[in-house]
Amino acid sequence: MSTPLYQLKAEFFKTLGHPARIRVLELLSEREHAVAEMLPEVGIEPAHLSQQLAVLRRSNLVVSRKEGSTVYYSLTSPQVAELLRVARGILSGVLAGQAELLADLRAGQTGPGQPPE
Repeated sequence: MSTPLYQLKAEFFKTLGHPARIRVLELLSEREHAVAEMLPEVGIEPAHLSQQLAVLRRSNLVVSRKEGSTVYYSLTSPQVAELLRVARGILSGVLAGQAELLADLRAGQTGPGQPPE
């Protein structure tokens, strides 16, 4: 019996559920990076970055290649970068809505049928 698609999607999004992994994918959306280049950008210890890269490799979101002693990473598909762009757009809309609500609250506006404070 095969795994339902919704379950596979949930596992996929769990893989994306760590800030360091998202940051790595953002960096790799721009171009291939060496591990040493990513360290200051991601802001975690080398061993931890290695663990996060291993998770992304196992999920087939990134691939690595070695050149001498340097390991380079890149995305397996441009669709990963597109997914991050879509997520950014969704978050921008959500945050814009929250900013409008906050502005309304600060201005002391009330909703229909609600008495002022």
